[in-house]
Amino acid sequence: MDFLHLRNEGMNEGGEGPHMTFLNRKDILWIAVMAALLLVVFPLALDDFRLNLVGKYLTYGFVVLGLVLCWGDAGILSLGQGVFFGLGGYCMAMFLKLEASTPEATKIQSTPGIPDFMDWNQITSLPWFWQPFHSLIFTILAVPLVPMLLALIVGVAMFTRRVGGTYFAIITQAIAAILTILIIGQQGYTGGVNGITDLRTLKGWDIRPDHAKMVLYFVNAGLLLGCVLLAQFVRRSKLGRILVAMRDKEDRVRFSGYNVAHFKVFVFCFAAAVAGIGGAMFTLQVGFMSPSFVGIVPSIEMVIYCAVGGRTSLLGAIYGALIVCWARTSFSEAAPQAPQAWLLAMGSLFIVVVVALPSGLAGVYRQYVDPVLDRIIPKPKGHQTTIASVEAPQALEQGAGQ
Repeated sequence: MDFLHLRNEGMNEGGEGPHMTFLNRKDILWIAVMAALLLVVFPLALDDFRLNLVGKYLTYGFVVLGLVLCWGDAGILSLGQGVFFGLGGYCMAMFLKLEASTPEATKIQSTPGIPDFMDWNQITSLPWFWQPFHSLIFTILAVPLVPMLLALIVGVAMFTRRVGGTYFAIITQAIAAILTILIIGQQGYTGGVNGITDLRTLKGWDIRPDHAKMVLYFVNAGLLLGCVLLAQFVRRSKLGRILVAMRDKEDRVRFSGYNVAHFKVFVFCFAAAVAGIGGAMFTLQVGFMSPSFVGIVPSIEMVIYCAVGGRTSLLGAIYGALIVCWARTSFSEAAPQAPQAWLLAMGSLFIVVVVALPSGLAGVYRQYVDPVLDRIIPKPKGHQTTIASVEAPQALEQGAGQ
């Protein structure tokens, strides 16, 4: 019998027997609370400037969702998620830049019809890899697929050779550094250190006014909630249980006949695709994309967001991103004369979380809030506790006993 098989003895509403759902009652409650917070409370309570800031923070929520599955569930620590965030952002920025670089809008250039930074670097024709980004459909497909392709190449190269742990983390960090150097060095094709700026319209729709940023905020929040549901579905499926078992006892999962490398490649590609969507929404809301969001420092910051919120909780990780980003903004406004001090504060915060709160804010919730909710929220008649996830040793023992 499959050692990862878990029993769910709850009855469905019709009393027809066992069933399993990827959302339990508390999941629905807390996702509804987050939806109300993002779609109702923030738009009503914040001015346009602050709401746009929250929208920017939410784009990092896509990255931490992937980190929860990749790091929290599968045990794969990636210190290069900024690479995938940046690739998605650059894909969207290339489309927007081409739309802003019509021959009429660039007639004062030496070569009209190409982005301004290309003209400054004496490039006289649009490079071949820019050509497909004239199409919005291609761009929408490229936003998740380009990061996935890179993740697939890296994942297959690393995981099939059983490279993991600290070595994999260092390699992803090196990839982030390499891509940053490449983007800055190829200034004529990428905009260099300044990135791709002066983005104006999306298919003729001006993305710069406040009302446009409001619309983009709601699109961003809706996509994030959709990704939460998708990630939760993966976690509660058999695949999710294999990831957890693989994290705790990888060798025993391998000896049971599962190809561990394939599962690692999948979850790494999934995290890359979701991060790419976040990068594209960042570009739309902020209006530019630069290598400063691709390198080592932003990638490590994203890991800190996940750790603070809780690397095993999807909603906790998103709240962690919101809280840390809000703290950074508040700190910067309160002490503008010491911009580097925030890095020290963030490093100290990470140390405190690792030492005192290894499960992050989600751990505090599980310890103090969850028991109270169990007493308040009545369980359906005939319902028994459903196991959503299990430690690998426990699952193995169950399988051995059966």
